[in-house]
Amino acid sequence: MNPMKIMVSLFKYCWVLPVSCIGMILLPFVLLSGGGVSFATGAIEAQGGLLPALLSSRRFRFSIAALTVGHVIFGPDRDSLRRCRDHEHVHIRQYERWGPFLPPLYLLSSAAALLRGRDPYRDNRFEQEAFRLSDPSDGPQGQRA
Repeated sequence: MNPMKIMVSLFKYCWVLPVSCIGMILLPFVLLSGGGVSFATGAIEAQGGLLPALLSSRRFRFSIAALTVGHVIFGPDRDSLRRCRDHEHVHIRQYERWGPFLPPLYLLSSAAALLRGRDPYRDNRFEQEAFRLSDPSDGPQGQRA
């Protein structure tokens, strides 16, 4: 890798670091509850432990197949992480573009969809981009990636 690419990559990780730290705070709880943490394609992936209960449809009207917080991806199990990896990496690229502004922008996009009588998830511009740029098999019906 050339020095310029290294500098750009380092900048992206630093730009997203405030949000990634929020995700990293949860990692010890995942590990202490029997879950696992690994590194895959430039991201930290956490699965198992308390995550299936946190992401389950019992807490929401839908189950969450995976959730990205900065450079940290959470999933209930390895299969969900593998299945949603492309979709979640689009969100990582969005974080790299928008940095710490992405969470409020994401919420504003959901609110705008709601105000228009649309679905706050499927009609969120960040989710639409992730579905458009990721593998069509990501996020099975009834689940949110």
